[in-house]
Amino acid sequence: MPFERGTLKRGAMIGVMALGLVGLAACGGRTANPLNERHSRGGPPPAAIGVNGYLWRATLDTLAFMPLQSADPFGGVVITDWYVNPEKPDERFKCTVYILDSRLRADGLNVTVFKEVSNGAGGWVASPTASQTATDIENAILTKARQLRLSNIRG
Repeated sequence: MPFERGTLKRGAMIGVMALGLVGLAACGGRTANPLNERHSRGGPPPAAIGVNGYLWRATLDTLAFMPLQSADPFGGVVITDWYVNPEKPDERFKCTVYILDSRLRADGLNVTVFKEVSNGAGGWVASPTASQTATDIENAILTKARQLRLSNIRG
């Protein structure tokens, strides 16, 4: 078999390029903190969120009757401001919702409800809420999230 000069040179060049690509790919691993990675790239794309989109949308829809104080779609935290029911002006409620997972799961959601009652002198005093209140809100959010997912699947 005769020796061909171009074949050996071409094989060596392909080998060097392959090693370079493998080395470059090894440098592209995930960082320990994905939040730092997002910031180093100049922020995430505008449409991307860090939590399950169905739970996020369902949380905002379910708590739409309450004024929104803060919403962090990357951390998965929704905090409402105080809401006073017009039928019971002597008590007010505030909710904090934590979306804990990127999957649509029942344990991927945590709701905390705070309640205050009027002290009659223009101030408010913390009061315990019924334990079922937070559970009812969680169930309403999960039901809405499932409905959103099903409507998206059906088209």
